[in-house]
Amino acid sequence: MSLAIFDLDNTLIGGDSDHAWGEFLVAEKIVDADTHSRTNDRFYEDYKRGTLDIHAYLRFALAPLKQYNMTELDELHQRFFAACIRPLWLPKAEALIASHRQQGHRLLVITATNRFITAPIVAALGIDDLLASDAEIVDNRYTGEPSGIPCFQQGKVARLKNWLAETGETLANSYFYSDSANDLPLLQVVDQPVAVDPDERLRAFAEQHQWPILSLR
Repeated sequence: MSLAIFDLDNTLIGGDSDHAWGEFLVAEKIVDADTHSRTNDRFYEDYKRGTLDIHAYLRFALAPLKQYNMTELDELHQRFFAACIRPLWLPKAEALIASHRQQGHRLLVITATNRFITAPIVAALGIDDLLASDAEIVDNRYTGEPSGIPCFQQGKVARLKNWLAETGETLANSYFYSDSANDLPLLQVVDQPVAVDPDERLRAFAEQHQWPILSLR
């Protein structure tokens, strides 16, 4: 079965769910507005430049989860989804997903954004398989610490290789759709890389290597 692999933020949705979560926490007055906004924006700029310290960012993003139990977090995420994610929905992305499903491909989302934020979004897109940056949970509460290999840059390749070994899937005739040059390590190991509304660095690389460039906006 061919794999159709997708990045999430700025690929299947028209924005960055991780950054949007930070803005949502500010709007809800859950975090200090000035400090959190400045740090959130700085990390996002680092991400776009390809210089993000993923461990430092994950600790920043996961810290607010510690103060809530799982029921409270579910309710918070439902409000976040309605206010911040639903407006980012892309009909062309849903059509692309449907096209691969109709071809009998196995669908997989690989995202650097943590699983708490992304799992409900990916489920709403109708995709069962997700690799995301994982968070430590002890006694059914988030500790604020990341867990395992962050699903970022070369980490996406490592996590995918582990997943392939576990599932028995292969990269034969595989696709990967992404907007970001941070995903070049994974784009270069699939058979059919596709740049989706790419950033400047990825667009230049895609044009140089004659990869397809697609817009879902």
